[in-house]
Amino acid sequence: MIKLEGVTKIYSQTSVGLRDINLEIGAGEFVSIVGQSGTGKTTLVKILIAEERPTRGRVNIGGWDITGISSDDIPYLRRQIGVIFQDFKLLPKKTVYENVSFAMEVAGEPGGRIDKVVPQVLGVVGLGDKAGRYPRQLSGGEQQRVAIARSLVHRPKIIIADEPTGNLDALNSVEIIEILRKINEFGTTVLLATHNREIVNNLRRRVITLRGGEIVADDREGKYRL
Repeated sequence: MIKLEGVTKIYSQTSVGLRDINLEIGAGEFVSIVGQSGTGKTTLVKILIAEERPTRGRVNIGGWDITGISSDDIPYLRRQIGVIFQDFKLLPKKTVYENVSFAMEVAGEPGGRIDKVVPQVLGVVGLGDKAGRYPRQLSGGEQQRVAIARSLVHRPKIIIADEPTGNLDALNSVEIIEILRKINEFGTTVLLATHNREIVNNLRRRVITLRGGEIVADDREGKYRL
C-alpha cells in the first residue's frame, strides 16, 4: 500500500526533515507515527500527499510511484488519500453539509452522487442531524468530525491524520480516535501522526517512532517510548 525507499528530505545545510527512511505499510493497517516536535512527522505527511518532494529516494502508494508526480496528477492522488489536520480547515460561511459537499463539487462530482454520499459520511461521524449548522455552532470535536467526513467523500484507500486531536480535550480526543478505528475496520489504511502518548498506548497498534528525521523504532503492538 505505502512504500518508502531511502527517502531523505533536505531543506538546507542545517535543516534535514527526513534521513534515509525505509518503510512499508500494508493495506488495512492502523499505524501511529510518533515523535517530538521537529522529528519529521509533518515532513513525512507532506511527502505522502505530494505537498513536498523527497530530495532522494522513492515513494510508492498503491502501486503508483509518486516520487516525481506531476502537478496534474496530484488531485488524483489526493482522492485516494483523505487528510485530516489539527486545525479542521473548515469554511466558516458554509454549513456542515456544504463543507463536505464542496470537496466533491471541486472534483466535478455530479449532484446526484453528492446528495447520496454526503449524508452517508455525515452518518459515519455521527453528525447526520447537524448538516445545516455552521462551524461556529459546533464544538471543536464536532468540527473535527466534519473534517473527517470531508476526508471520506472520495472513499479513500488511506486516511492520514496529522495531530487530529491536538486542539481537543481528552473526551473529544477519544471520540475522534474511535471514529478513526471504525474507519479502519471498514478496511481503510490509517496513519495517525501524533505526540499524544495516552492515545498511542491505548491503541495497541503498530507504532513507528521518529527521532531526528530517522526511524528509531517500529513496534507491531507498540507504545510511545519517548
